[in-house]
Amino acid sequence: VQLQASGGGLVQPGGSLRLSCVASGKSLDYHAVAWFRQAPGKEREGVSSISHRGVTNYAASLEGRFTISRDNAKNTVYLQMNNLKPEDTAVYYCAAVWGMATLKQSLYDHWGQGTQVTVSS
Repeated sequence: VQLQASGGGLVQPGGSLRLSCVASGKSLDYHAVAWFRQAPGKEREGVSSISHRGVTNYAASLEGRFTISRDNAKNTVYLQMNNLKPEDTAVYYCAAVWGMATLKQSLYDHWGQGTQVTVSS
């Protein structure tokens, strides 16, 4: 599975962005997909995951601002990010694994290239 993340950009605090993770080469139907992010000088952290059945999980720090979803017909997973804060600035990566959804990075074996999100006034 090849993953292509897109949708990042520069947004003001309080704004919104929707990231997309498009898969090619294989169907995502039976894959769990997750979003991770890495801020400058920090370790990469889990943001959200979605199982192949659509069960979602979020990092507690997000306070309900992000929503993950998937459209299997389009082989795409989305991350809707609302009320963005400067601390959300990071490179966002999507990853996929055939199996259980988790925010444990080491379990994912397919990774996209990352898309930059910058939240600044």
